[in-house]
Amino acid sequence: MSLQTCGTTDGRFQWGLHRPQFKVANFRKSDEISALGPIQGGEMNENQANFPQGEVDETNADWIFEIPNAFPFRGTTYICKSWADDKVEDPAAIRLPEKSDVSLKQTIGQWFSGKPGCSKDLQHIINTLPDQLRIALASSSTDPDDLICLAKYCCEFDYEKTGGWPVGIRYTKNGRGIVSAKITDQTLFEVLVNNQHLPDIYKEVMVLRPGVQGKSEIVGDWCSGKSGSHIYEYLRRNSYIPWGHYAANMANDAVRYDIRELSPSDMTGLRHLYYQRTFVRLAQQCGIDFPAERKALSVSELEMMRKKILKRFSKKAEGDFKFNRTLWGWNFGFDFAPSHYRLHASHQQIHQQFALIPASVSTQTGDPLGQPVDMTFASYGCGDLIADFTSSFRSQTGCNFFESYIQAIRSNRRMDGHQSNSSSLIIHEDSEVILFVPKSQTSQWEVQLMTLKPVGNILEADDTTRQSIDRAMLIAVKILSGLGARMITTIEYPKCFDSMDSDQRLLYAFLPKLPESPGAFSEAQLRWINGHYPEDFAFACRLQL
Repeated sequence: MSLQTCGTTDGRFQWGLHRPQFKVANFRKSDEISALGPIQGGEMNENQANFPQGEVDETNADWIFEIPNAFPFRGTTYICKSWADDKVEDPAAIRLPEKSDVSLKQTIGQWFSGKPGCSKDLQHIINTLPDQLRIALASSSTDPDDLICLAKYCCEFDYEKTGGWPVGIRYTKNGRGIVSAKITDQTLFEVLVNNQHLPDIYKEVMVLRPGVQGKSEIVGDWCSGKSGSHIYEYLRRNSYIPWGHYAANMANDAVRYDIRELSPSDMTGLRHLYYQRTFVRLAQQCGIDFPAERKALSVSELEMMRKKILKRFSKKAEGDFKFNRTLWGWNFGFDFAPSHYRLHASHQQIHQQFALIPASVSTQTGDPLGQPVDMTFASYGCGDLIADFTSSFRSQTGCNFFESYIQAIRSNRRMDGHQSNSSSLIIHEDSEVILFVPKSQTSQWEVQLMTLKPVGNILEADDTTRQSIDRAMLIAVKILSGLGARMITTIEYPKCFDSMDSDQRLLYAFLPKLPESPGAFSEAQLRWINGHYPEDFAFACRLQL
């Protein structure tokens, strides 16, 4: 088999092992021996080791595991054996430390304690800080008083008559009648409103109240009074995703800046809005009537609609539908560096985004604004990459990939020979889905969720399967958050609605961003560097259940 994948036809994983031994010719002309500093006890530490006299002979360099991704388009993972061996004895150590408290107010109090005459005006000090320090404080402070002062610096508020909490932002109108908020430092504003320690009333008036971020229409909602869940569905008309997209946002009266605050009802609502919008749009495309009342469709109504749509798709040939794939994604977590590099996401308030992808797009040549030629090419969807691979796998081997892949996950064995340690990659499983650590992780903490039955997209997923997906999704992000992940990207790999391939499974990848793994040339080449064995990370995940 020429395909570069860790999955084999007999339901096992395969990987490579590098045992480097090499000699290096020495072309250095001169030595620059110098003292580096004293060692405790008086001996001087010098740099002779950096200036060998002859060739370098490495007889036993670190062993490196090379694990092709199950899906070749996602690259290859490399695990340094010595690094990973350090985690074997205590997989529970695979976690990030808790975020420490930061307070400028308290620090100033310590500086000036017992020194009368020194300024203790927190607002004045914050107003006079360099821009980079204000951004760092807005991102990292856990003190509401710090954050309120920063809010007053970058934004003008309208307050209660008693002078207490803000009730809104002040606005201006220019000569063209355009209304805009009176924000003096837009970057600081954006960083600040994403800090979960900013008092909720400030979050609401600055960024969460409908209309504060613009005129995007609310075209759906989910409300569960008993649980306190409240979610708005916003339409993004002019979107970077062609044909617009939708966002399910936790509402202003249901602040969810932390995964630990996210409830099963919240997740149900976020996903219900995705299912509802997708099924309604597909029903419109198929000419199927649907309830048009100003309320969310019930689960039973969704299920009836799904079955009707599925029947229509099964009767038509591939290519008969304008929109035939979903796009769904979830960016959780926000951070911003003082150097003005945005590190992740658009907003800390939990939200998910979704759209439909057209089957094709009109071709242009020459003048980009000219008339399209009478030709099209297929629009991009990430699930298509899996479809292409599984088709190639089947043509080369005569076997279905996902059947073999699930078998390999269940029968996994360790790469390192530590048979006394757990070999399981599975974190959670029920009759419908499996949550697991992929053998080849593209993020050091990557987790995947996959349907066990021949369900390749949400249209093929019945109510029971959708509930299992939603429940496992919440388990996944709760686990990752419990380990210390503060930024998680989640993507869906769906099958085309009009595809007849019964092997492709619906797959979700959860990709945490870790503080010391921002990505560099290795990752740009799809070479993913890892410091633990996937089995040990799975063990650490199960400890969070």
